[in-house]
Amino acid sequence: MAMPAPLPALATARCSARHEHSACHERFPARYNWIIPVFLLAGLIFSSMVVTQGEVSVLCGSALPVKAHNISCQDQVIARAGAQQVFRSEPRNLTVRMGATAVLRCEVLRASGTVQWVKDGLLLGPERSLPGFPRYSMIGNLRRGQYHLQIDNVQLDDDAIFNCQAGRSESSEPIISNLAWLDVLIPPSQPYFEMDTLQYWVAGRKYSVICVAPDAKPEAEITLYKDGVELTGAESFTMSGSKDKLLNTRAQVTITARSSDNGQQLSCHAKNSAHSSPVQATMTMNVYFPPQPPVILGLEGQEIRAGTMLVLECVCQSGNPRANLQWTKDGEVLLKTWEEDAVAHMSRSILYLKIRPADNQAVLSCESVNLVSEDPLSTSRTLTVIFDPAKVKLVGSFHSIENEELNLSCFATSSNPPVEIRWWLGNRELNSTAVIMEEGENGGMTTLSNLTYQVSKQDNGMKLSCVAFNRGTKVSKTQNAEIYVYYPPQKVWIEGPSQDVPLHAGTKVQLVCFSAGGNPPGNLHWYKNGMSVPNAFRSTLFDKGVTRELSLVLSASDNMAVYHCDATNEAEKTISAQIRLQVLFPAVSMKITANSDQFYRGQTVALECNSGSSNPKSNISWSLGTQRFQGVDQPHRKAEYGGFSVSSLLSLNASSQFHNQRVICQSYSAKLPEGARTFFKLNVLYPPEFSPDQPTQIQVVEDDMATIPLLVSANPEEVSCIWKHSRKNLVKERDVRFHWSNEFTLVIENVTRKEAGSYQIECTNEEGVSHSMILLDVLYAPSVKAEKEPVYVNLGATADLICVADANPIISDMFTWKWLGEEEVEMGEEIQQDESGLLTIHGVTRKHAGFYQCIANNGLAPPGSTDVQLVVQFKPVIQKGPQWRKVASRGDGTTTAELACRAEGIPNVDFIWEKNQMLMDFENPRYEERTVREGSFYTSTIQVVNVSALLDYAIFSCTARNLLGDDMLDIQLVSTNHPDPPSSFRLVSVSYSSVTLEWIPGFDGGLPQKFRVRYHWDKSVSFMYMDVFPPGEASFTVTGLLSNTTYNFSINAINAIGESGYADNNAVLTISTMDYPDMVGPIGEEVHNRICFCGVASGAVPTYLAVFMVVFGVLLLANSLGCFFGLKWGKKQGHTGGVEGTVPNGAKKEEEGSIQSTVCNKYESREKINKAAQRTLLIDSGSETDSNVYEKYASEGPHYYYPTVDYRPPAGPHPEEVHRPDPHSHLYEEVRDLALYQDAPSSPLPPLPPFHDQRLPHQRNEWKLSAFPQHVPQQKAVDVRQAPNYSELPFELRGELV
Repeated sequence: MAMPAPLPALATARCSARHEHSACHERFPARYNWIIPVFLLAGLIFSSMVVTQGEVSVLCGSALPVKAHNISCQDQVIARAGAQQVFRSEPRNLTVRMGATAVLRCEVLRASGTVQWVKDGLLLGPERSLPGFPRYSMIGNLRRGQYHLQIDNVQLDDDAIFNCQAGRSESSEPIISNLAWLDVLIPPSQPYFEMDTLQYWVAGRKYSVICVAPDAKPEAEITLYKDGVELTGAESFTMSGSKDKLLNTRAQVTITARSSDNGQQLSCHAKNSAHSSPVQATMTMNVYFPPQPPVILGLEGQEIRAGTMLVLECVCQSGNPRANLQWTKDGEVLLKTWEEDAVAHMSRSILYLKIRPADNQAVLSCESVNLVSEDPLSTSRTLTVIFDPAKVKLVGSFHSIENEELNLSCFATSSNPPVEIRWWLGNRELNSTAVIMEEGENGGMTTLSNLTYQVSKQDNGMKLSCVAFNRGTKVSKTQNAEIYVYYPPQKVWIEGPSQDVPLHAGTKVQLVCFSAGGNPPGNLHWYKNGMSVPNAFRSTLFDKGVTRELSLVLSASDNMAVYHCDATNEAEKTISAQIRLQVLFPAVSMKITANSDQFYRGQTVALECNSGSSNPKSNISWSLGTQRFQGVDQPHRKAEYGGFSVSSLLSLNASSQFHNQRVICQSYSAKLPEGARTFFKLNVLYPPEFSPDQPTQIQVVEDDMATIPLLVSANPEEVSCIWKHSRKNLVKERDVRFHWSNEFTLVIENVTRKEAGSYQIECTNEEGVSHSMILLDVLYAPSVKAEKEPVYVNLGATADLICVADANPIISDMFTWKWLGEEEVEMGEEIQQDESGLLTIHGVTRKHAGFYQCIANNGLAPPGSTDVQLVVQFKPVIQKGPQWRKVASRGDGTTTAELACRAEGIPNVDFIWEKNQMLMDFENPRYEERTVREGSFYTSTIQVVNVSALLDYAIFSCTARNLLGDDMLDIQLVSTNHPDPPSSFRLVSVSYSSVTLEWIPGFDGGLPQKFRVRYHWDKSVSFMYMDVFPPGEASFTVTGLLSNTTYNFSINAINAIGESGYADNNAVLTISTMDYPDMVGPIGEEVHNRICFCGVASGAVPTYLAVFMVVFGVLLLANSLGCFFGLKWGKKQGHTGGVEGTVPNGAKKEEEGSIQSTVCNKYESREKINKAAQRTLLIDSGSETDSNVYEKYASEGPHYYYPTVDYRPPAGPHPEEVHRPDPHSHLYEEVRDLALYQDAPSSPLPPLPPFHDQRLPHQRNEWKLSAFPQHVPQQKAVDVRQAPNYSELPFELRGELV
């Protein structure tokens, strides 16, 4: 580590002694004068240091370590004064570029002290490699005393003051060289412009260009260039750089931008003495300047014809950015799109313009502008368009009467140049009277030519043409018209009936008028007595003239009327013809007058009937409805149309039945088939009267719409009626459901039963008051409710279930009852009493308890129903199965037992618990009782904490009671033990290859239990065993059986402690399988053959098949014998070897033998029935096995067991071994011989949990083995029927019944 270098007082003195004071000052510039006092102060500090005791290192006037024994530095200097060391060469000031290698020379003659270098007052260390300074090292010939300092890859940090020192030695005083300055030259970093190099400039404006050359030593010189030419007038100044000793140079020059500067390079060159080549930065000048005026190409001609498509190009040179172009016509923008050509430095816009007449004298302009243009530049052209007139039309009438003049005009709309007009009649040119030209639209001229011409009859139908010719476009336009000359018709006549024969009114008559000659043909008009007849048919042309028919239906006005026909046309001359008719007609009018407009009941009505003109005279008759009256006739008189008028008088007594009735007066004549009639409507005033058809009762279904009509009449008809219901007036709009469809009909929407009843109506008008009443009957579906629910009844009593219906109507047989339970029960007697339905059940049993549904149906949907619950009350009945009578638990004071008592009863059930016939004290914290109710079931549970064999193994009595009685159950709390045998072992179903069995599990001994089925048949050599899977199931299907074979089945239970006896006191269930079903096809044959090969006869077989079966049987027997003897040999070999913790060689062979025996077994049917079943083999056919054989079950229960073998499900059941040493015993080794249970000593047993249980009391339900050996020794032969010795069981499995 570098240390501050002392500067002894010798340093200054040495300079003075050598008269090198000026040199020292050269080496120490004024800015470094502060170093000398620092070195002096350091020298004083180090001079004052005194060596204390021991061998220590001190600095004696220098940084050199010296070993001394209580000797001062001054004594050492004096002792070595005779061998002084001196500098042969000393370091000098050195200038070097950054990154180069610098060497500061130092050579010491007779060097005896330690030589070191000092940098800015810090010692670099005495070692030549200078640790801690990777770029520093001392080089040179050490023998010559060369300690040159070499600095590689010089950096800015190396810019410092260095000196070389030789420490004090025994023979010499310390020496210090002069100070040498290492000046590091650093070229400037990459210069940059202090401006946005992407910002554009505008030509003519001044801009300041600033360039900065950063971090140089010494400061850099900056030169600015524009397109290679140096810019003068730049001003530069320096400032501090990013690090100490570094300087930034900033140069600034002002430039006036010109258009020629666009795209030129501005460069900034920076250099200093550190590097000969300058570093530079460049930028491209982007100068914006306006474009030149645009030029229009493609418009060279003077005149343009309308309809021409012009393709014009506007080109604008120069400009930055490129010019934006737009086309305008008379100031209106036509196009704003253009394209830019970067190569040609121009903008271009192409305009497609279709010339129209409106474009004549239009000014077309192209404008250019860019971002720096002050005003747009434009170029304009004026268009001269030649065009034809849009229309040429003839004005005037082309119809004229013979020998009169036609005055016509031909007008041509605006054109350029104006047109010339000529007239033609057929092939003959006519001279125009006058020609007028005026200014028109679009800068053109209109032309008007007038013509006057006298027509003759021969000019009719000739074509008159007006031709307009444009000399500019060389186009003519023609307008044609046809001349029409009028002249009058020559003759007119009428064809019709004879004028001397009279006709009846109503007769159809045809009058035809004919006209000959004339142009156009004559227009025919019919007139009657000088008045025009409008309903004549249209005129019809024929070869010589025209005809027009008039169709008449004769009336009174036609009697002696004159019809005439006039023929006229445009020639303004009329020719006429006429005819006269005689007509017989009835009265043309009938009128009845009365002595009053209105009458009261009982008033006399006086009527007079006047009959108008008729030909001949008429007679008058009266009628009223079906009644006929004879009036008083008056004398007749003459009337219009040449007829006669008559009158008659009639008197009547008014009544309300005559109101609005018509009194008819009829006029008739014997000479005429028809007559005339009129009527007088009677207006009789009377108070309101109700119609006999008025209904007195209305029926309606609830929620429908009820309509109550009111049939009332009155005069005046302004009748006001008041409706009342339940003595309350009905007011309109009070209830939105009530409204009147008309003034007298009440409509009730969504009618309810509340609206039923009588409605009183009172109607009034100006003549009086009347009353009526209507009954509204609302029908509705039943709604049913129980009169009492639920209904409680004691067992064996009579139950009455009553439901009441609200309905209209109430009908007989309206009620039905339905049992809602699952099991069928005997329904009782059903009775209906008016609106009530009664169900009576005698001798009620518990099966009758449940819900009954009462349904009422009166024919209106939906039927109503309600549920009535019948609750049968009975005394408590306790469940008393084997699982309820015993409870097992360890008696070591660490477990908790639960005793449950479940009873069913109604009403509420209470429980009383006794222990050994003594009431239990539930104040004892070891006993806790809780009761749970689920419907009619009540469960009382006692929890015994820390079960003690001495205190708690006892008889617990549970008594359930209610108001009707009680029931009792004794529950025995015992130690955990082997299970009890199952019971009720029975057959469920049987087929040709399987049997399904069912049983009731017994008490499980306090541990999870499994079941094992044992079976055999007459030809089997031993029992077969199958373990029920899933464990704990109470039914199982045994598969793989032979058809038509009798089997004996038994079942027992197994838990972790042992097994039970066989069910039903070792009873045997004998079952015969069914015959094999007939099967057709290859599958059936295959199964049939497989059964035959297994030794089951299936009928006669062919000879060749019998021979094949014999040969196959011999081979099968040989194979079985080989398997058997090989297996026995393997077992003998297995007894000779094997040590604890390894698998013997014999065991491996036994396993192979097991596999072979599995292959040899032909009893497997391979039917896929109950795949989940596990099969286990036991050798002894009549014994129970020790619990060790079933230790595989222990891992599935809540207890800790450590089996000595692993369970592996075999492929199927196996027969028992024929050869066994003892018919009543069985070796466990033989079980393992068949590889059903394999030893696994190589994997050590897991450690037992500690005896102290850290779990909470409610979690300590399972018991643990207190000890178990870590290694299992070889099993000894044990009689499988022998139960385990009680004293050998762990304490947890022991228990004493108190």
